[in-house]
Amino acid sequence: MSEDLQLTARLQRPGFLLDVDLRLPARGVSVLFGPSGSGKTSCLRVLAGLEPQASGVVRVGGALWQDSAQRLMRPVHRRALGYVFQEASLFEHLSVRGNLMFGHQRTPAAERRHGWDHGLELLGIAHLLQRMPHELSGGERQRVAIARALATSPRVLLMDEPLASLDAARKAEILPWLEQLHERLDTPVVYVTHSPDELARLGDHLVLLEAGRVRAQGPVMELMTRLDLPLAHGDTAASLIDARAVGHSPADALNELEFDGGRLLLPQASAPLLTPQTAVRIRIQARDVSLSLQMPQQTSVLNILPATVADIVDDTPGQVLVGLLLGEGPRPVRLLSRISQLSARRLGIAPGLPVFAQIKGVAMVR
Repeated sequence: MSEDLQLTARLQRPGFLLDVDLRLPARGVSVLFGPSGSGKTSCLRVLAGLEPQASGVVRVGGALWQDSAQRLMRPVHRRALGYVFQEASLFEHLSVRGNLMFGHQRTPAAERRHGWDHGLELLGIAHLLQRMPHELSGGERQRVAIARALATSPRVLLMDEPLASLDAARKAEILPWLEQLHERLDTPVVYVTHSPDELARLGDHLVLLEAGRVRAQGPVMELMTRLDLPLAHGDTAASLIDARAVGHSPADALNELEFDGGRLLLPQASAPLLTPQTAVRIRIQARDVSLSLQMPQQTSVLNILPATVADIVDDTPGQVLVGLLLGEGPRPVRLLSRISQLSARRLGIAPGLPVFAQIKGVAMVR
Protein backbone atom coordinates (compact mmCIF):
# COMPACT_ATOMS: atom_id res chain seq x y z
CA MET A 1 0.00 0.00 0.00
CA SER A 2 1.32 3.40 -0.96
CA GLU A 3 1.22 5.50 2.21
CA ASP A 4 0.63 8.76 0.41
CA LEU A 5 -1.58 10.37 3.03
CA GLN A 6 -0.43 10.58 6.63
CA LEU A 7 -2.33 11.99 9.60
CA THR A 8 -0.80 11.81 13.04
CA ALA A 9 -2.84 13.98 15.37
CA ARG A 10 -3.52 14.67 19.01
CA LEU A 11 -6.34 17.04 19.89
CA GLN A 12 -7.66 17.62 23.40
CA ARG A 13 -11.20 18.85 23.96
CA PRO A 14 -13.34 18.87 27.11
CA GLY A 15 -14.24 15.23 27.71
CA PHE A 16 -12.62 14.01 24.49
CA LEU A 17 -9.13 13.20 23.23
CA LEU A 18 -8.34 12.51 19.60
CA ASP A 19 -5.13 10.51 19.33
CA VAL A 20 -4.69 8.89 15.92
CA ASP A 21 -2.01 7.71 13.51
CA LEU A 22 -3.43 7.10 10.02
CA ARG A 23 -1.73 5.84 6.88
CA LEU A 24 -4.07 6.01 3.89
CA PRO A 25 -3.51 4.90 0.28
CA ALA A 26 -2.89 7.34 -2.54
CA ARG A 27 -5.91 6.15 -4.55
CA GLY A 28 -9.38 4.92 -3.82
CA VAL A 29 -11.80 5.62 -1.00
CA SER A 30 -10.64 5.47 2.62
CA VAL A 31 -13.63 5.24 4.95
CA LEU A 32 -13.53 6.57 8.50
CA PHE A 33 -16.12 4.47 10.31
CA GLY A 34 -17.36 4.47 13.86
CA PRO A 35 -20.15 5.60 16.17
CA SER A 36 -21.03 9.23 16.81
CA GLY A 37 -18.34 10.90 18.89
CA SER A 38 -15.58 8.53 17.78
CA GLY A 39 -13.55 11.30 16.11
CA LYS A 40 -14.38 10.86 12.41
CA THR A 41 -15.16 14.49 11.62
CA SER A 42 -12.34 15.67 13.89
CA CYS A 43 -9.89 13.75 11.68
CA LEU A 44 -11.22 15.54 8.59
CA ARG A 45 -10.99 18.91 10.31
CA VAL A 46 -7.35 18.30 11.28
CA LEU A 47 -6.55 17.28 7.69
CA ALA A 48 -8.19 20.48 6.47
CA GLY A 49 -6.30 22.69 8.94
CA LEU A 50 -9.47 23.67 10.80
CA GLU A 51 -8.09 22.58 14.19
CA PRO A 52 -5.04 24.79 14.80
CA GLN A 53 -4.71 23.44 18.35
CA ALA A 54 -4.08 19.91 17.06
CA SER A 55 -0.50 18.68 17.25
CA GLY A 56 0.98 16.17 14.84
CA VAL A 57 1.82 15.68 11.17
CA VAL A 58 -0.27 16.02 8.01
CA ARG A 59 1.36 14.90 4.76
CA VAL A 60 -0.55 14.61 1.46
CA GLY A 61 0.95 13.51 -1.83
CA GLY A 62 4.49 14.11 -0.59
CA ALA A 63 3.64 17.66 0.54
CA LEU A 64 4.02 18.45 4.22
CA TRP A 65 1.02 20.49 5.36
CA GLN A 66 1.56 20.37 9.09
CA ASP A 67 4.36 19.37 11.45
CA SER A 68 4.17 20.48 15.07
CA ALA A 69 7.82 19.62 15.71
CA GLN A 70 8.87 22.04 12.97
CA ARG A 71 6.18 24.60 13.91
CA LEU A 72 4.83 24.25 10.39
CA MET A 73 1.12 24.95 9.84
CA ARG A 74 -0.06 25.51 6.28
CA PRO A 75 -3.26 27.60 6.43
CA VAL A 76 -6.56 26.21 5.22
CA HIS A 77 -6.65 28.24 1.99
CA ARG A 78 -3.26 26.85 0.96
CA ARG A 79 -4.18 23.19 1.43
CA ALA A 80 -5.12 21.68 -1.92
CA LEU A 81 -8.25 19.90 -0.77
CA GLY A 82 -11.93 19.67 -1.54
CA TYR A 83 -14.39 19.43 1.34
CA VAL A 84 -17.95 18.16 0.96
CA PHE A 85 -20.25 18.53 3.96
CA GLN A 86 -23.57 16.93 4.92
CA GLU A 87 -25.37 19.96 3.50
CA ALA A 88 -24.48 21.01 -0.04
CA SER A 89 -23.89 24.67 1.01
CA LEU A 90 -24.10 26.00 -2.55
CA PHE A 91 -24.05 29.73 -3.28
CA GLU A 92 -27.74 30.39 -3.80
CA HIS A 93 -27.15 33.52 -5.92
CA LEU A 94 -24.98 31.62 -8.43
CA SER A 95 -26.05 29.11 -11.07
CA VAL A 96 -24.60 25.61 -11.10
CA ARG A 97 -22.01 26.82 -13.61
CA GLY A 98 -21.23 29.81 -11.37
CA ASN A 99 -20.72 27.56 -8.36
CA LEU A 100 -18.30 25.38 -10.31
CA MET A 101 -16.43 28.38 -11.69
CA PHE A 102 -16.09 29.76 -8.16
CA GLY A 103 -14.41 26.54 -7.03
CA HIS A 104 -12.08 26.60 -10.04
CA GLN A 105 -11.09 30.26 -9.69
CA ARG A 106 -10.12 29.96 -6.02
CA THR A 107 -7.27 27.67 -7.08
CA PRO A 108 -4.08 29.42 -8.28
CA ALA A 109 -3.58 28.92 -12.01
CA ALA A 110 -0.26 27.12 -11.50
CA GLU A 111 -1.95 24.51 -9.28
CA ARG A 112 -4.89 23.73 -11.55
CA ARG A 113 -4.72 20.14 -12.74
CA HIS A 114 -8.27 20.06 -14.12
CA GLY A 115 -10.72 22.42 -15.74
CA TRP A 116 -13.79 23.80 -13.97
CA ASP A 117 -15.87 21.17 -15.78
CA HIS A 118 -13.85 18.17 -14.51
CA GLY A 119 -16.79 16.74 -12.56
CA LEU A 120 -19.55 17.25 -15.14
CA GLU A 121 -19.36 13.81 -16.72
CA LEU A 122 -18.28 12.03 -13.54
CA LEU A 123 -21.37 13.27 -11.73
CA GLY A 124 -23.82 13.59 -14.62
CA ILE A 125 -24.70 17.26 -14.09
CA ALA A 126 -23.93 18.85 -17.49
CA HIS A 127 -27.64 19.37 -18.11
CA LEU A 128 -27.96 21.35 -14.87
CA LEU A 129 -25.44 24.13 -15.60
CA GLN A 130 -27.97 26.93 -16.07
CA ARG A 131 -30.12 26.03 -13.08
CA MET A 132 -30.11 27.85 -9.77
CA PRO A 133 -29.59 25.86 -6.53
CA HIS A 134 -33.23 26.24 -5.45
CA GLU A 135 -34.26 24.42 -8.64
CA LEU A 136 -32.27 21.30 -7.76
CA SER A 137 -33.27 18.18 -5.84
CA GLY A 138 -31.30 17.23 -2.74
CA GLY A 139 -29.34 14.62 -4.67
CA GLU A 140 -28.58 17.05 -7.49
CA ARG A 141 -27.40 19.70 -5.02
CA GLN A 142 -24.99 17.25 -3.43
CA ARG A 143 -23.63 16.17 -6.81
CA VAL A 144 -23.01 19.81 -7.69
CA ALA A 145 -21.27 20.32 -4.33
CA ILE A 146 -18.94 17.40 -5.09
CA ALA A 147 -18.25 18.74 -8.61
CA ARG A 148 -17.44 22.16 -7.11
CA ALA A 149 -14.94 20.51 -4.77
CA LEU A 150 -13.36 18.67 -7.72
CA ALA A 151 -13.11 21.95 -9.66
CA THR A 152 -10.47 23.11 -7.17
CA SER A 153 -8.05 20.37 -8.40
CA PRO A 154 -7.74 18.91 -4.89
CA ARG A 155 -4.91 16.61 -3.80
CA VAL A 156 -7.41 14.93 -1.50
CA LEU A 157 -11.21 15.00 -1.37
CA LEU A 158 -12.77 15.03 2.12
CA MET A 159 -16.41 13.94 2.41
CA ASP A 160 -18.22 14.23 5.74
CA GLU A 161 -21.33 12.01 5.61
CA PRO A 162 -22.44 13.50 2.27
CA LEU A 163 -25.62 11.38 2.20
CA ALA A 164 -26.70 11.87 5.80
CA SER A 165 -29.21 14.65 5.04
CA LEU A 166 -30.83 12.81 2.10
CA ASP A 167 -33.85 10.52 2.17
CA ALA A 168 -33.65 6.93 0.91
CA ALA A 169 -34.71 7.85 -2.64
CA ARG A 170 -32.09 10.61 -2.96
CA LYS A 171 -29.40 8.34 -1.51
CA ALA A 172 -30.25 5.70 -4.11
CA GLU A 173 -29.98 8.43 -6.76
CA ILE A 174 -26.52 9.64 -5.77
CA LEU A 175 -24.76 6.40 -4.78
CA PRO A 176 -24.17 5.25 -8.39
CA TRP A 177 -22.46 8.59 -9.08
CA LEU A 178 -20.24 8.14 -6.03
CA GLU A 179 -19.33 4.72 -7.39
CA GLN A 180 -18.30 6.43 -10.63
CA LEU A 181 -15.95 8.62 -8.60
CA HIS A 182 -14.55 5.53 -6.94
CA GLU A 183 -13.79 3.88 -10.28
CA ARG A 184 -12.49 6.85 -12.27
CA LEU A 185 -11.13 9.48 -9.91
CA ASP A 186 -7.36 9.61 -9.44
CA THR A 187 -7.67 11.72 -6.28
CA PRO A 188 -7.75 9.94 -2.89
CA VAL A 189 -11.04 10.30 -1.04
CA VAL A 190 -11.42 10.29 2.75
CA TYR A 191 -15.06 9.47 3.43
CA VAL A 192 -16.83 9.67 6.78
CA THR A 193 -19.91 7.52 7.36
CA HIS A 194 -21.63 5.30 9.89
CA SER A 195 -23.59 3.47 7.17
CA PRO A 196 -22.53 -0.17 6.57
CA ASP A 197 -24.11 0.01 3.11
CA GLU A 198 -22.02 3.02 2.05
CA LEU A 199 -18.95 1.31 3.48
CA ALA A 200 -19.62 -1.85 1.47
CA ARG A 201 -20.35 -0.02 -1.79
CA LEU A 202 -17.63 2.63 -1.73
CA GLY A 203 -14.83 1.63 0.61
CA ASP A 204 -11.39 0.31 -0.31
CA HIS A 205 -9.50 1.10 2.88
CA LEU A 206 -11.11 1.23 6.31
CA VAL A 207 -10.24 3.03 9.52
CA LEU A 208 -12.29 1.93 12.54
CA LEU A 209 -12.43 4.70 15.14
CA GLU A 210 -13.54 4.32 18.72
CA ALA A 211 -13.47 7.04 21.40
CA GLY A 212 -10.90 9.11 19.50
CA ARG A 213 -8.50 6.26 18.77
CA VAL A 214 -7.85 3.91 15.87
CA ARG A 215 -9.04 0.43 16.71
CA ALA A 216 -7.96 -1.00 13.35
CA GLN A 217 -7.09 0.10 9.82
CA GLY A 218 -6.55 -1.83 6.61
CA PRO A 219 -8.37 -3.17 3.52
CA VAL A 220 -12.15 -3.14 3.91
CA MET A 221 -12.58 -6.82 3.07
CA GLU A 222 -10.12 -7.94 5.72
CA LEU A 223 -11.48 -5.82 8.55
CA MET A 224 -15.13 -6.66 7.86
CA THR A 225 -14.49 -10.34 8.53
CA ARG A 226 -12.17 -10.09 11.54
CA LEU A 227 -14.05 -11.71 14.41
CA ASP A 228 -12.36 -9.48 17.00
CA LEU A 229 -13.88 -6.34 15.43
CA PRO A 230 -17.47 -5.06 15.71
CA LEU A 231 -18.25 -5.09 11.97
CA ALA A 232 -18.25 -8.90 12.01
CA HIS A 233 -21.04 -8.97 14.58
CA GLY A 234 -24.69 -7.99 14.61
CA ASP A 235 -27.33 -8.34 11.93
CA THR A 236 -25.28 -6.55 9.24
CA ALA A 237 -22.26 -8.90 9.52
CA ALA A 238 -21.21 -9.79 5.99
CA SER A 239 -18.33 -10.63 3.68
CA LEU A 240 -17.34 -8.64 0.60
CA ILE A 241 -15.83 -10.36 -2.42
CA ASP A 242 -14.43 -8.77 -5.58
CA ALA A 243 -15.23 -11.02 -8.53
CA ARG A 244 -15.53 -10.88 -12.30
CA ALA A 245 -18.23 -12.14 -14.62
CA VAL A 246 -17.22 -15.14 -16.72
CA GLY A 247 -20.55 -15.97 -18.33
CA HIS A 248 -24.30 -15.85 -18.03
CA SER A 249 -27.37 -17.92 -18.74
CA PRO A 250 -30.21 -15.78 -20.12
CA ALA A 251 -32.58 -18.74 -19.97
CA ASP A 252 -32.01 -19.14 -16.23
CA ALA A 253 -31.43 -15.41 -15.59
CA LEU A 254 -28.11 -16.15 -13.87
CA ASN A 255 -24.65 -14.60 -13.99
CA GLU A 256 -21.60 -16.76 -13.37
CA LEU A 257 -18.88 -15.06 -11.33
CA GLU A 258 -15.30 -16.12 -10.64
CA PHE A 259 -13.10 -15.08 -7.72
CA ASP A 260 -10.00 -16.42 -5.98
CA GLY A 261 -12.07 -18.81 -3.85
CA GLY A 262 -14.23 -20.37 -6.56
CA ARG A 263 -17.30 -19.58 -8.65
CA LEU A 264 -20.76 -18.26 -7.77
CA LEU A 265 -24.08 -17.89 -9.53
CA LEU A 266 -25.70 -14.47 -9.18
CA PRO A 267 -29.43 -14.18 -9.99
CA GLN A 268 -30.50 -11.51 -12.45
CA ALA A 269 -32.78 -10.18 -9.72
CA SER A 270 -29.59 -9.00 -7.94
CA ALA A 271 -27.86 -7.66 -11.08
CA PRO A 272 -28.47 -7.34 -14.82
CA LEU A 273 -26.90 -9.91 -17.10
CA LEU A 274 -23.20 -9.03 -17.06
CA THR A 275 -20.79 -9.14 -19.96
CA PRO A 276 -17.69 -11.34 -19.43
CA GLN A 277 -14.82 -9.79 -17.45
CA THR A 278 -17.09 -7.20 -15.82
CA ALA A 279 -15.71 -6.49 -12.34
CA VAL A 280 -18.26 -6.64 -9.54
CA ARG A 281 -18.28 -6.53 -5.76
CA ILE A 282 -20.69 -8.86 -4.00
CA ARG A 283 -21.87 -9.04 -0.41
CA ILE A 284 -22.77 -12.26 1.39
CA GLN A 285 -24.54 -11.89 4.73
CA ALA A 286 -23.29 -14.14 7.53
CA ARG A 287 -26.90 -15.15 8.28
CA ASP A 288 -27.20 -16.49 4.70
CA VAL A 289 -24.37 -19.01 5.03
CA SER A 290 -25.03 -22.44 6.55
CA LEU A 291 -22.52 -25.27 6.98
CA SER A 292 -22.42 -28.96 6.18
CA LEU A 293 -19.76 -31.64 6.69
CA GLN A 294 -20.69 -33.33 3.41
CA MET A 295 -21.54 -32.02 -0.03
CA PRO A 296 -25.33 -31.50 0.13
CA GLN A 297 -27.38 -33.42 -2.43
CA GLN A 298 -30.78 -32.57 -3.91
CA THR A 299 -30.85 -29.02 -2.57
CA SER A 300 -32.27 -25.81 -3.98
CA VAL A 301 -29.19 -23.86 -2.86
CA LEU A 302 -27.23 -22.86 -5.99
CA ASN A 303 -23.94 -21.84 -4.40
CA ILE A 304 -22.09 -24.44 -2.35
CA LEU A 305 -18.34 -24.01 -1.88
CA PRO A 306 -15.72 -26.09 -0.06
CA ALA A 307 -14.19 -24.13 2.82
CA THR A 308 -12.01 -24.51 5.89
CA VAL A 309 -12.93 -23.22 9.34
CA ALA A 310 -10.46 -20.51 10.35
CA ASP A 311 -11.89 -19.33 13.68
CA ILE A 312 -15.07 -19.29 15.75
CA VAL A 313 -16.45 -16.94 18.42
CA ASP A 314 -19.68 -16.52 20.36
CA ASP A 315 -22.08 -14.00 18.87
CA THR A 316 -25.64 -13.26 19.93
CA PRO A 317 -27.23 -15.57 22.58
CA GLY A 318 -27.33 -19.11 21.26
CA GLN A 319 -25.35 -18.30 18.11
CA VAL A 320 -21.73 -18.33 16.98
CA LEU A 321 -19.84 -16.66 14.14
CA VAL A 322 -17.60 -18.87 12.07
CA GLY A 323 -14.79 -17.47 9.95
CA LEU A 324 -14.17 -19.53 6.81
CA LEU A 325 -11.41 -19.62 4.21
CA LEU A 326 -12.30 -20.20 0.55
CA GLY A 327 -9.62 -21.32 -1.88
CA GLU A 328 -6.16 -22.68 -1.29
CA GLY A 329 -3.95 -19.90 -2.65
CA PRO A 330 -1.60 -17.66 -0.66
CA ARG A 331 -4.46 -15.19 -0.03
CA PRO A 332 -7.65 -17.19 0.54
CA VAL A 333 -10.95 -15.32 0.65
CA ARG A 334 -12.70 -15.01 4.01
CA LEU A 335 -16.39 -15.74 4.46
CA LEU A 336 -18.56 -15.41 7.58
CA SER A 337 -21.26 -17.83 8.73
CA ARG A 338 -23.65 -17.36 11.64
CA ILE A 339 -25.05 -20.63 12.97
CA SER A 340 -26.52 -21.81 16.25
CA GLN A 341 -24.30 -22.98 19.09
CA LEU A 342 -26.17 -26.29 18.99
CA SER A 343 -25.31 -26.78 15.29
CA ALA A 344 -21.68 -25.89 15.96
CA ARG A 345 -21.49 -28.54 18.70
CA ARG A 346 -23.23 -31.19 16.61
CA LEU A 347 -20.94 -30.56 13.65
CA GLY A 348 -17.80 -30.30 15.79
CA ILE A 349 -16.95 -26.91 14.31
CA ALA A 350 -13.32 -26.06 15.12
CA PRO A 351 -10.39 -24.38 13.35
CA GLY A 352 -9.01 -26.53 10.54
CA LEU A 353 -12.23 -28.47 9.91
CA PRO A 354 -13.15 -28.83 6.22
CA VAL A 355 -16.79 -27.94 5.54
CA PHE A 356 -19.14 -26.98 2.75
CA ALA A 357 -20.57 -23.46 2.85
CA GLN A 358 -24.14 -23.25 1.56
CA ILE A 359 -24.67 -19.67 0.40
CA LYS A 360 -28.39 -18.86 0.28
CA GLY A 361 -28.07 -15.25 -0.83
CA VAL A 362 -25.61 -13.26 -2.97
CA ALA A 363 -26.07 -9.54 -3.67
CA MET A 364 -24.10 -7.26 -5.96
CA VAL A 365 -23.20 -3.98 -4.24
CA ARG A 366 -21.28 -2.44 -7.16
